[in-house]
Amino acid sequence: MAVLEHLEPKNVFHFFEKLAAIPHGSTNTKAISDWCVKFAEERGLEHYQDDKNNVIIIKEATPGYENAAPVIVQGHLDMVCEKAPDCMKDMATEGLDLAVEGDTVYAKGTTLGGDDGIAVAMALAVLDASDIPHPRFEAVFTTDEEIGMLGAVDIDVSPLKARRMLNIDSEVEGVFTVSCAGGNMTRCDLPVYREAFAGSALTVRVSGLIGGHSGVEIDKGRANSSMLLGRILCALAGKTAFRLVSVNGGLKDNAIPRETTAVLVAQDADAVRDVCSTLGAAFTSEFRTTDPDVIVTVEAADAASLPMDKDSTDRIVCLLACAPNGIQVMSADMPGLVQTSLNLGVLVTEEKRVLASFCVRSSVETQKRMLVERLQALTARLGGTTAIFGDYPGWEYQTESPLRELMVEVYREQYGRDPKVEAIHAGVECGMFADKIPGLDCVSFGPDLTEIHTYREKMHIASVQRTYAMLLEVLRRMK
Repeated sequence: MAVLEHLEPKNVFHFFEKLAAIPHGSTNTKAISDWCVKFAEERGLEHYQDDKNNVIIIKEATPGYENAAPVIVQGHLDMVCEKAPDCMKDMATEGLDLAVEGDTVYAKGTTLGGDDGIAVAMALAVLDASDIPHPRFEAVFTTDEEIGMLGAVDIDVSPLKARRMLNIDSEVEGVFTVSCAGGNMTRCDLPVYREAFAGSALTVRVSGLIGGHSGVEIDKGRANSSMLLGRILCALAGKTAFRLVSVNGGLKDNAIPRETTAVLVAQDADAVRDVCSTLGAAFTSEFRTTDPDVIVTVEAADAASLPMDKDSTDRIVCLLACAPNGIQVMSADMPGLVQTSLNLGVLVTEEKRVLASFCVRSSVETQKRMLVERLQALTARLGGTTAIFGDYPGWEYQTESPLRELMVEVYREQYGRDPKVEAIHAGVECGMFADKIPGLDCVSFGPDLTEIHTYREKMHIASVQRTYAMLLEVLRRMK
């Protein structure tokens, strides 16, 4: 029995539940992409699918709209896969367990994927309907947005005729996004060498953090577990000799990591416990508002491989202690807007190297480059290399936007107040499409989604209803 079948608008929640049953984390989008193609084939709709699993589905204008300018409605197929510590679900092979609580939809123990499944569901509902007036409707579903907008980087836009686009990838109802930062993922690769070292094997873990989206929530002051671990290791270096075996933390480069673990071998285990106790108390005080449940634990460990040598250990500690992280510059032109930041999202140890992946963001291209150069300089000094993935342009504000004016007009009539029109620090695919389609007029909007990229993510039902109603009215007025 469908969990969401009693919710309105029925077709939107029907398709959202269909999508949620298909595993669709970033890099795992073939099945959901094929499902969208089958949807188009069953309805005889023009469609395109590329080797990145991007999908374009086109529905011609309804009667009376044949001469209207076409419109793109765009969202992404992939989701961030995070889960609660006690959740045993394999999100690579299993669908989500949806549930309704009051006015919200959530997934039991995992992220919901409202970011950006709700955009796809709304577009599918329009494509499926026979009673919704609209101009030529070009639905564009991209992939791997959450790991650098990789689908949008490669998508061929030649089938698209529209020069106006509705991107449904905003998480706050009543906010129209009209500009965003550019960004990339910069990965630092440090080689490590291993040798025997006598001492006690211990696991040091920083956990209990809130985490969140590294663009949307970078200004909330939330702690980064990998950076806190760096503080611990740096302090520990002055108390006892030790060697790292591994450091691992975070799941996505664009998510603030909630937990990071180091396995190490130390000459003085009591010194490790003392340092962790002291800094654990300091973290509890420092982050009592933003991360009240932060905890540092020390346990005996079984080292699975040889420890790193002293030089390798020192270089990894230096990276974690000295790398820039968090907000770097606030905008002087738009009060409250983060202009430049970076987030150490994923820390992985392999046998011969440690990889540290940073999500770099800035609405000023030269400052984005500056952060990359800082990471390159530090990594090179430590004997490593860097690589850049998924670099994407910012999306510049347009002083004249007929689409924005139309949406503000519809919103004002529907809600009785003006929407908030703003620029954001998080990346959206509008920048990619604006770069590919000259003269593109674009607005990003969406329903209320809370705690995205965490297992506490919720989608607000009434907000979906209002947002979909606004979408339909905007389409109706595009005659």
